[in-house]
Amino acid sequence: MRVTETPYLPQPARTTAAAGPTLFCLPCAGGGASSYARWQRELDVRGAGVQVRPVQPPGREERAHETRFTDLDALVEEMDEQLDDAFSRPHLLYGHSMGAFIAHALTLRRQRRGAALPRALVLSSHRAPHIPPNRILDPAADDEELATSLAGLGGIPPELAARRRFRQRFMPLVRDDLKLCSGVVEEKEIEPLRVPLRLFVGEQDRLVPVHKMAAWSEHGSRGAELRTMPGGHFFVRSQESALLEELAVVLREFGAVPAE
Repeated sequence: MRVTETPYLPQPARTTAAAGPTLFCLPCAGGGASSYARWQRELDVRGAGVQVRPVQPPGREERAHETRFTDLDALVEEMDEQLDDAFSRPHLLYGHSMGAFIAHALTLRRQRRGAALPRALVLSSHRAPHIPPNRILDPAADDEELATSLAGLGGIPPELAARRRFRQRFMPLVRDDLKLCSGVVEEKEIEPLRVPLRLFVGEQDRLVPVHKMAAWSEHGSRGAELRTMPGGHFFVRSQESALLEELAVVLREFGAVPAE
């Protein structure tokens, strides 16, 4: 199937890909599609049987010249339209931190309009939508404070956080992404997804403790499974190999399930 070109998918689909589902990967705050540059090769080695398609929101990397979104509803409306063709074939969504929040909102929008849904939603390191955010990463903080907090979580090296020019260039992107994820859903307004949830969290994550990740179970009506990983908020980097081993198990589980 030929998928309509969109800037949200900067890498072309592999023409030799197996018949397995596509894994669309959404980045964390301040991150971009390049975060997942190694995943196709590493998941192939592990027999995951998927095609990896990193998703690139505007305002970063090769889309740095484009206006960034700070309104979640506006972003997922555009993503829903731009990725609808790609989502017409069997797929899964993975999102880390901000990417998890976007993946949930996008899937909920598609569920409400009766569009094709992912076989599973794989989420890591973000509070459930009805849990209020803490202020470890505060979008209202100045550049120096925000960079120091991000470095403390392992998001950037401390030596970069100390550089004023780096902060001036990078912190506006991080701040806008944090604003994008600042919304809270009241418990009485929770609308469970008709999609299985597979959840990952770092055991030492100060930003998203285990219980805030476990709370995602209230947002799924097809079951939720939580896996804890060594490390903190950015275990996706520090424990990438261990994560990909666990993720390959999840992908093999849903790769054999017929599309609904």
